[in-house]
Amino acid sequence: MIISASRRTDIPAFYAEWFVKRLQEGVVLVRNPMNFHQVSRITLSPEDIECVVFWTKNPAAILAKLAEIDSLGYRYYFLFTLTPYDCSIEAKVPDTLERIAAFQALAERIGKEKVIWRYDPILFTDRYTPSFHAAAFAGFAEKLAGFTEKCIVSFVEMYRKCERNMQGLRLTAPPIEERTRLLHTLQRIAAAHGIALQTCATGADLEKAGIMPGKCIDNDLLARITGTEIHAGKDKNQRRECGCIESIDIGAYNSCPHGCLYCYANNDRISVTRNFAAHNPDAHLLYGTINVGDKISERVLKRLTGKQPQFSS
Repeated sequence: MIISASRRTDIPAFYAEWFVKRLQEGVVLVRNPMNFHQVSRITLSPEDIECVVFWTKNPAAILAKLAEIDSLGYRYYFLFTLTPYDCSIEAKVPDTLERIAAFQALAERIGKEKVIWRYDPILFTDRYTPSFHAAAFAGFAEKLAGFTEKCIVSFVEMYRKCERNMQGLRLTAPPIEERTRLLHTLQRIAAAHGIALQTCATGADLEKAGIMPGKCIDNDLLARITGTEIHAGKDKNQRRECGCIESIDIGAYNSCPHGCLYCYANNDRISVTRNFAAHNPDAHLLYGTINVGDKISERVLKRLTGKQPQFSS
């Protein structure tokens, strides 16, 4: 099975010690976000886990732990979000130059094919216009050339909690034609720096315009990393437009201190502060403890690997 670590929170940035301890012990507990008292017990044996997919804005904390993860026999790749917003939108994300340096260091450590750049989400205001995004993207692409092979982009998705958190931003909504022109511009810029551009859950209109959809959890990349074919269906827990294959997420909502206003995983800062304070690196849950009334069930893992693929040279 593929482990997603995590769409719900930034495990590499804030919970790296906890994650490595879970690998060392070979088990993690995860609450069902739709049913608080339902807890899954997930075994993390490297024989059962084909790959770990990390999602992060800042991998600095986990960089020093990669040697330990390697020694335990796990395979992995990173989805690294790098966007041009200031602290009014990404409150506690590190300085841009610091994150670019971390991106480059990570790629040098594990290989550029294992570090996917996410320019996501693209949002528009009077300041963050299409021309602003084109210029910012070009600056990033120049610095990331040779450190990644792919960039995944998407437009902000207005979940209810996002609408509430972004009320003061005065978002604008350029027409589909203008968004398509922007993506074509980004595609040309990326290609000039040896980077393939793909979209994430942007719909059929952009695909018709020649902007191909991608998969953040990607069976082709996983086959390349693992050296075997990956047999997996679409992740039914994701949006209809999402092309990701099935995985198990071991994160928890309302636990990422980055404080990004567009984040669908956090309700409010009060919840995040409370939950982050309840984190214990030695616990099997990301935060909190098992309570009276909780029901722990063993999660059945599905093997996804198959025969050896034939790669062209």
